[in-house]
Amino acid sequence: MTDQWYGTGRRKSSTARVYLRPGTGQVLINKRTIEDYFPRSSHVTLAIAPFKLTETEGRFDLVVNVGGGGLTGQAGAIRHGLSRALQTCVPELRGVLKKAGFLTRDSRVKERKKYGQRGARARFQFSKR
Repeated sequence: MTDQWYGTGRRKSSTARVYLRPGTGQVLINKRTIEDYFPRSSHVTLAIAPFKLTETEGRFDLVVNVGGGGLTGQAGAIRHGLSRALQTCVPELRGVLKKAGFLTRDSRVKERKKYGQRGARARFQFSKR
């Protein structure tokens, strides 16, 4: 049996490299504790949602390297990577994680600004006179 499992997670422009190890439930994100890294509790809840769903909290230590985007995107990327790592570790959890939608990469990204417009869809203000 391997003593470490890996999963890559992505959301928006964030990428998370998640390493799962047997342990006591310690979570380190970029060498900081999860509470220290995410000021909002909603981000903490989002990031460790796969543990709660599969009832595996406290059984694994989590070491994460995450970068790009903002905190919400990073939390989503961690959730995606953690789900993939858990699935590799315990293949029986795949059904539960897939049903919850945790294994699906959220492909929504910011739409590019187009020329001749103020934004992606917003136009410059039109003046008839």
